[in-house]
Amino acid sequence: SRDCLPVLLAVCSLLRTWEVKASNAFKPNILLIMADDLGIGDLGCYGNDTLRTPNIDRLAEEGVRFTQHLAAAPLCTPSRAAFLTGRHSIRSGKWHQGVNCESRTDHCHHPLSHGFDSFYGMPFTLVNDCHPGRPPEVDAHTRAQLWHYSQMMVLGILTLAVGKTCQLISIPWKAVLGTASFVFLFFASWYASFGFVRRWNCILMRNHCVIEQPMVLERTASLMLQEAVSYIERNKHGPFLLFISLLHVHTPLVTTKEFLGKSQHGLYGDNVEEMDWLVGEILKAIEDNGLKNTTFTYFTSDHGGHLEARDDHGQLGGWNGIYRGGKGMGGWEGGIRVPGIVHWPGVLQAGRVIQEPTSLMDVFPTVVQLGGGEVPQDRVIDGYSLVPLLQGDAERSAHEFLFHYCGKYLHAARWYDKHSGRLWKVHYMTPRFHPEGAGACHGRGVCPCSGDGVIQHHPPLLFDLSTDPSEAQPLCPGCEPLLLAVVVRVHKAVEEHRRTLDAVPPQLSLSNIVWKPWLQPCCGTFPFCSLKVGEPL
Repeated sequence: SRDCLPVLLAVCSLLRTWEVKASNAFKPNILLIMADDLGIGDLGCYGNDTLRTPNIDRLAEEGVRFTQHLAAAPLCTPSRAAFLTGRHSIRSGKWHQGVNCESRTDHCHHPLSHGFDSFYGMPFTLVNDCHPGRPPEVDAHTRAQLWHYSQMMVLGILTLAVGKTCQLISIPWKAVLGTASFVFLFFASWYASFGFVRRWNCILMRNHCVIEQPMVLERTASLMLQEAVSYIERNKHGPFLLFISLLHVHTPLVTTKEFLGKSQHGLYGDNVEEMDWLVGEILKAIEDNGLKNTTFTYFTSDHGGHLEARDDHGQLGGWNGIYRGGKGMGGWEGGIRVPGIVHWPGVLQAGRVIQEPTSLMDVFPTVVQLGGGEVPQDRVIDGYSLVPLLQGDAERSAHEFLFHYCGKYLHAARWYDKHSGRLWKVHYMTPRFHPEGAGACHGRGVCPCSGDGVIQHHPPLLFDLSTDPSEAQPLCPGCEPLLLAVVVRVHKAVEEHRRTLDAVPPQLSLSNIVWKPWLQPCCGTFPFCSLKVGEPL
């Protein structure tokens, strides 16, 4: 789907990425846990009193909680790319994870080709198509149109055949059969890419090998949990880095029977509570192996809750608390303000709350510093290490300006004026909600980033998040004397930021997004790809 191009949904481990700066310096184990599509308002430690998330809440009680933790983008893929690199995805030009470049076995985009030592998980996007009982999601509108065209063409062929048989029209049978062959090829060409999404895209891999195709979602979470616990046990003498990218709480919200019907918020709530249990089991493995005090644990979500996700029974997306907007909305807080929890007993003060603006891009330089390394010096790194804030050595965020993209379009920018303590947010464009006033783009997968789906603001909208974090009312010249000066200052920062951007190859060009069946990972003879967990490869 366009809202979430192929992303890293897996358990990854990294052991030898950094050049050690001081070989005798203490390095903790590092555990990074990222939920998918989780709203900041879905957790008890962020104010939810109707969903049960005791394990994540305990992580916050014993650790540090960020209240202004920001995704670098409101969609899965660019947000995760920024998280992994410490820089805006627009800088790298690599928006998707993917697997192969030129052949089915070159693995050029595979995590093992980019610093990771092992990989277990799903290399592509989790979509409704991965669940046999759910309606299709991948280009559903295009698929419906193609199916309609196919039906119309078949009806036309039947009309020609009946007319020829009844001698109502004079046309050679060769022409009828030739036209029928064309219609069949048209149908086969589009159905080959859309009709077998589950078999070809919904796969489980261990390192370079496909181990389940198609994957059985009902057991995938437990398999990933087993893999994570096994990795912790094998590497308890560490130090290690383990990145667990959860399938929860992305649609289709596959939930085991132990949690179905147990929450107050339907299937989505059930899935959130199961996610919390999974996190608890991972933390239990850390404790059982005596690693609690030597492990830096971090929990977050890739962006805000998905407001447009619904079915006949109601909402399937998360709650973003008091914040406006959600997934896919590049400027509104609800799309980019996410949970941020850090736990390191004995090193970080328990129960501390940090209200400074921070970013998911800060995690990369933080991990590098904890590992005793240095961030690359040959490129712009947009993130800053969180270590000074976490340890209390710094009172203020290192970020003065943060830029909020939707795709390649800059939707908003924020300015943290550290002298006055005020936090300004300038919106250059915002999504056009449908229906008007709905607060989301219902009828679409997510809100578009450009074109008729956005409203351009001339002059831009200005909010003071210090007093209006929900962005309820834009400031006006008559009520805010600093409005013009703030807009001019932020505009200058935007121009300076843009001068640091280098041109990169377009990732969404036709040649990049067209389906290439010869690159599909396949266990067996393509297109007859099939393998169950436990079967010999």
